[in-house]
Amino acid sequence: MVEAVVAIVITGIVAAMVSMFIRVPVQQYMDAEARAAITDVADTALRRIGRDLRLALPNSVRVDASGKYIEFLLTSGGGRYLAEEDNPAAGNILDFVDVSKKTFDVLGPPPAIAAGNSIVVYNLGPGISPADAYCVSGTGCNNRAVVDTVAAPTVTLLANAFAAQPSDQKMRSPSRRFQVLTGPVSFGCAGGTLTRYSGYAIAAAQSAPPGGSAAVLATGVTDCAFSYSPLANQRSALVGLWIKLQNTAGDEWITLFHQVHVDNSP
Repeated sequence: MVEAVVAIVITGIVAAMVSMFIRVPVQQYMDAEARAAITDVADTALRRIGRDLRLALPNSVRVDASGKYIEFLLTSGGGRYLAEEDNPAAGNILDFVDVSKKTFDVLGPPPAIAAGNSIVVYNLGPGISPADAYCVSGTGCNNRAVVDTVAAPTVTLLANAFAAQPSDQKMRSPSRRFQVLTGPVSFGCAGGTLTRYSGYAIAAAQSAPPGGSAAVLATGVTDCAFSYSPLANQRSALVGLWIKLQNTAGDEWITLFHQVHVDNSP
């Protein structure tokens, strides 16, 4: 009996000593795992934003005054249109003079275009008339036209907005390029979440939040900041994405910064 008691006591002492040495490494492992989990969430969310940004219409990225919301016009592709300067013997040119001419031909392999998409030519950015795709009313809204039907290589527009441009401000693309616009997209953080917004109407002024369909990309967001910095030549820009996340236990948090290059060549 005495031997059994002594064995139990010694075993308890040994177990206590071992636990003192094991506790710290185990706790460090749990902490590292918690940080890795929230880092993965933040990295995935910022990469998703970056993937959409690379499809942004040139000169359409804008950040609200708080820096918590970023918006841009999402494209599905682009192509080249048949122009009068090409001196075509046949085919439909994209007419910048006659508003009754609503059809034009796409040169080369046609991009994915569907009814309801918009064709944008030579977008220069908010406030630059008539080359502002955010414009929704007035004489400055003439570089975006809604697609009616598509029968490759011919695209038919609901109305030829390009021909409505002032005669001394015809914003033709020097390289005959156009982009296919699917709609606006916004990302914003509020209420502890990072959310993607889509399916809402284009507006001249940025709204935060803009409405439409909301999809949560990350939870546990304690702070975020977006920035948009055009480079000196205005042909490209850098978008800064910063986010701070905290785990559900509230004992681990991380901050992550990501930069995305966007092409602003219209």
